[in-house]
Amino acid sequence: MALEYLGFLPLLLLVALAAVQLGLIAYAAQQAGTAARAGARSASLREDYAGDCQRAVSSWLHASCSPAYLGDEVRVTATVTIPSVIPGFGDFEAHKTATMPVDH
Repeated sequence: MALEYLGFLPLLLLVALAAVQLGLIAYAAQQAGTAARAGARSASLREDYAGDCQRAVSSWLHASCSPAYLGDEVRVTATVTIPSVIPGFGDFEAHKTATMPVDH
């Protein structure tokens, strides 16, 4: 009986890690949207969009923003690195975009 539990434990652990990874992906995607909106708001006002983008996410996540000025609008794409909790997999990235009118 104990051998059956011991054989099933790695599978159970992998399923648990996959559930945690899915939660991290969803959380990072939400944080990327927040960073994109904060960066777009700052870029539309010609302020420090990169700093506001990073400050908008949790301190343990890394976010970077890149703006694109399109006439009277600015489009900011935020990229948040998602750490991997599953051994053998690399980090993932979440990308979100926000557009705001440029304040003249």
